[in-house]
Amino acid sequence: MDSYPAVEDHGLTGDLQTAALITKDGMLDWFCAPRFDSPSVFGGLLDRRRGGYFQVTPDGVAYTSKQLYLPGTPILITRFLSADGVGELVDFMPVAGDRATDHHRLVRMLRVVRGTMRFRVDCRPGFNYGRDRHELEVHPNGTVFRGPGLSLTLNPVRYADRLAETHERRETEEGVCVVVTLREGEAGGVVLETQSPQPPRTYSPEETRDLLEQ
Repeated sequence: MDSYPAVEDHGLTGDLQTAALITKDGMLDWFCAPRFDSPSVFGGLLDRRRGGYFQVTPDGVAYTSKQLYLPGTPILITRFLSADGVGELVDFMPVAGDRATDHHRLVRMLRVVRGTMRFRVDCRPGFNYGRDRHELEVHPNGTVFRGPGLSLTLNPVRYADRLAETHERRETEEGVCVVVTLREGEAGGVVLETQSPQPPRTYSPEETRDLLEQ
């Protein structure tokens, strides 16, 4: 994507203490943590090169997309349609409660409802509007990005009976990128946490459903 998406080409989800802007191409390009008025962690909306982004999008195929909300909720659904299949990206943040906290979670779930789709999951944060450097820690069950005063943890969501086919995984100083294929009926995803109190771990589908109901 060479141009910057218009504001109206974004959906929004949040937990009452902060919020994420997500484009119709599945790119999280604005997210401040731990609060609305904190410096951005993903700021590609303003600076694509240094601001940071977290994109989940079809890979290597022409597609169209549209966004909608689960009725009566801030649960954002981005639907991708290609000649080979139909996929959905579901984004939501469990409500953090009334008391201010640094611990927030963004759940990004992928599922294919028809055919087959290949997806690229590319996470490259830019702490403090892209001005601060971060360290990348690769763990057996996920990834941690550590910036000055803030950490981001990527936890995978796996369905034990239907594992996604992984084609490629790359780690660099800037971030991590994974390419996977999902077939009809298959699903997967990640849970992004700020200031997680524990190391990365694998989430079960049941846990993400419980988070959906919070």
